[in-house]
Amino acid sequence: MSVRFTILGSGSSGNCAYLETPEARLLVDAGFSARQIRLRLATLERSPETLTGILITHEHSDHIQGLATLAAKLNVPVYCNRLTKEAIESYAGTRLNFQVFATGASFEIGDVQVDTFSVPHDAQDPVGFLLRTGAGNIGFLTDLGHTTKLVIERVRAANVLLLEANHDVKMLQDDLHRPWSLKQRILSRHGHLSNEAAANAAEEIANAGLRHLFLGHLSRDCNRPELAHRVVAERLASIGAAHVKVEVTSQAAPAPTFELQPSPLPSPPAPEPFRLEGQLSAPASA
Repeated sequence: MSVRFTILGSGSSGNCAYLETPEARLLVDAGFSARQIRLRLATLERSPETLTGILITHEHSDHIQGLATLAAKLNVPVYCNRLTKEAIESYAGTRLNFQVFATGASFEIGDVQVDTFSVPHDAQDPVGFLLRTGAGNIGFLTDLGHTTKLVIERVRAANVLLLEANHDVKMLQDDLHRPWSLKQRILSRHGHLSNEAAANAAEEIANAGLRHLFLGHLSRDCNRPELAHRVVAERLASIGAAHVKVEVTSQAAPAPTFELQPSPLPSPPAPEPFRLEGQLSAPASA
């Protein structure tokens, strides 16, 4: 069974990932322009016309910038919770093919089971995802100010994990271009994970089943790829989890495609799927 996963880009100004299974082709977030998403998919010899759906974590522009153009033109189903849907409607002002889920629910898109869970971030109702496939599970933990017990529990089944490592605390505190109010927001419990906080999360999540850890959403000004990598990789090595490959993503270009192979280790049982509320359409723009 072939399952391919590509982070098309991740950073403070744009986030988007692509998952392909035998029965589904999904984007997770659409935080670049529609043109840029098309160009990045083209590097994989893929196009937006073949998408099965787009999963949205929350409504901030670095996660939905290209959504309205992409989804409206092609009528691609957009999966999000109700509060995120309402925020996107206000932002986009166009009709989209919404498929609404309740936060905490699980549902299926083709051969992918999508588990959703709440994360602490300053958005309307932000979520993380665990995507369960026949070849392994992929977790998404970006845009959260701290990790809760629920968050750790829900992604512990991940074989591949995208984890936020947004900033180095000292670099952020010393940054001359950000007002103190913005620094407080980033450092708050509903802001973003620092390198050390990411390392703490990785230490709690790491187990024999976790094989690959992508560090994402790095700040361009208040972090360095080599610094984020060192902090997290050294922490994993210190607890004997050197089997986890750590890779830092970029906003500028897609990461190399990761192909998941079925693991002999059994995954924890998946929750019962949840029936979506159904297709909901945004009102036409004024």
